[in-house]
Amino acid sequence: MEGAVLLEISKRIKTYRTNKNLTLQTLADLSNVSKGMISQIENGRSIPSLPVLLNIVNALEINLSEFFKDIHKNKELVIITRKSNYEPFQKEGTQGFSYERFFTKTIQEATIDIVFLTIEPNNFRDKVVTDAFEYKYIISGEVDYIIADQTYHLKEGDSLFFDGKLKHVPVNKSSAPCKMLIVYFFENK
Repeated sequence: MEGAVLLEISKRIKTYRTNKNLTLQTLADLSNVSKGMISQIENGRSIPSLPVLLNIVNALEINLSEFFKDIHKNKELVIITRKSNYEPFQKEGTQGFSYERFFTKTIQEATIDIVFLTIEPNNFRDKVVTDAFEYKYIISGEVDYIIADQTYHLKEGDSLFFDGKLKHVPVNKSSAPCKMLIVYFFENK
């Protein structure tokens, strides 16, 4: 499946879950999947296997054809995303991290996902890995980026590019928020 389709599936699962007033734990229990897995799927950090996806859709009590309706119809050549349409989201196990997705598009053999991240002072998050190359541009503030066993101090205007398969985490030790632009490059296989 294309990356943009996977992100749309993730978004739909979360939308249906919240519209039905189900907690992550309730959906996890109903679909025989862990709460952490549901969270990772909803945030586009994990790709569900077909049986897991079917369990989740069944637990949400949604017809498969309705769930997948128009999932791949966006074919515009010019795409404008208004700030009012940015999609805020959270990732599991984080405190002081506020993401806003504003562009995801599959182009030939890759998917590009572009988000804003605001990291509050004294944030918390465990190191993570992604299946993407990651580009970070510091819009304002400063942050320490820990990648594998190295720490890189970045300030406004600095940028960073690395393989997301390396364990990494940003840490804001300053007294002001750090805002960054993130571009994820997913290679479709």
